[in-house]
Amino acid sequence: MSMLNELLAKGAVDLHGRASTWEEAIRAAGHLLEDAGTIAPAYTDAMVQSIRDNGPYIVVAPGFAFAHARPSESVLKTSISWVRLDTPVEFGHKSNDPVSLVVALAAQDSTAHINAMKELASILGHPTARAKLDTVGSEEELRAVLLGVDKRESRGDTAATAAATGHHADSVASKGKILTVCGNGLGTSLFLKNTLEQVLDEWGWGKYLSVEATDTISAKGRAKEADFLLTSGEIAATLGDVGVPVHVIEDFTSMPEIDSALRELYDV
Repeated sequence: MSMLNELLAKGAVDLHGRASTWEEAIRAAGHLLEDAGTIAPAYTDAMVQSIRDNGPYIVVAPGFAFAHARPSESVLKTSISWVRLDTPVEFGHKSNDPVSLVVALAAQDSTAHINAMKELASILGHPTARAKLDTVGSEEELRAVLLGVDKRESRGDTAATAAATGHHADSVASKGKILTVCGNGLGTSLFLKNTLEQVLDEWGWGKYLSVEATDTISAKGRAKEADFLLTSGEIAATLGDVGVPVHVIEDFTSMPEIDSALRELYDV
């Protein structure tokens, strides 16, 4: 069984969710975990507050929001829930709205869910699987999609879609490290880290560069260890000037977009 299936709480799936606002959508996902007995209500409140504090940075891909908060005593078991909305809602993201799919993560620590996030990021960036997520009719069908994705299928020709464009003023000499940043350092930054590592592996650069997912506080203190930071527009605004380039990525599952960013930042 895939790690995603293992963490998807039994019964914590609503394929006909109803919400008129982003907060109602987040609470719908949180209530599924509450009903499954894996979180206390305080964790749902924390997921909502995270968006109030940081903006819609959890909308990491077109139509998709990844709700989460920091590990706390309100998390009784690491788990995820799945809500597909009948009518998409606006989260306030300039390019990825409206959202039709909300996945909520409750993690007891910063490591137990990493493999599941890699699987989810791969599925969301996988055109055939992403289309299936919009049409599955039951929890059993959803679990079959999560289990049966053929990751060998191409996600796009990054080299063809992001050709080198010459020298850029903000290109940098490598220190061997890149930071991906989100509000909590354990959710959306892992999506971005996974896609970035896939691009680096395609380039043959994976063995030369390390990628670390981190939160905003850690990123501010450690930014100068890295070549640059990749993050969302909302998080970039909170980071300010950290002494190295901060590059905004709109779709955290898009290999071509990240490929293009690397070509600019490394002057390839």
